[in-house]
Amino acid sequence: MKERKLKFELVPDGCWRVNLRSILKPAAWDYIRKDAYARAGGKCMICGEKCNRLEAHERWEYDEARGIQKLTDVVAVCKRCHTAIHIGRAQLVGKGEQAEDWYMKVNGCTYAEMRADLGKANEEQRRRNLVPEWKLDLSFLKKYSES
Repeated sequence: MKERKLKFELVPDGCWRVNLRSILKPAAWDYIRKDAYARAGGKCMICGEKCNRLEAHERWEYDEARGIQKLTDVVAVCKRCHTAIHIGRAQLVGKGEQAEDWYMKVNGCTYAEMRADLGKANEEQRRRNLVPEWKLDLSFLKKYSES
C-alpha cells in the first residue's frame, strides 16, 4: 500500500477525551501547540496549504501487547486535514463526506482506495478496543522541560 500523507487516526474508545489539553495546565499546552505552529511556518504540516488558523493535532502510537498509548508528536494542521484525521467524529457531526473528499484530494487516491484505508483504520480500532486499559506514555514531553 502506498504511504499516505493524510491518515485516518481512529482512537480506541478507552482513550477518547485523553488529550494534552485536558491533562496539562493551560500554559503548558499553549507552549506545546505554539511550538507546533512555529515549526509549521504558517502551513499545514500534512497538506502544505498556507493557513491563517492552524490546529494542534496529537500523534499517538499504540502498543497493544503492553497496553501503552504513546505520544509521538504534536503537529499543526489545517481544519480540513484535522477533520479527515478524526473521520469518526466527522461522520458523527455530518461532515464525513467532506472529510472523505479531502482525504482523496490530499492523497491523490480513488474512492475505493480511501474506503480500503478507512476499513483498515476501523479494523485497527476494533482490535485496539480489545485492550482493557491503556497506560499513557508522555515521555515525548520531556523535550519541552529540557528547553
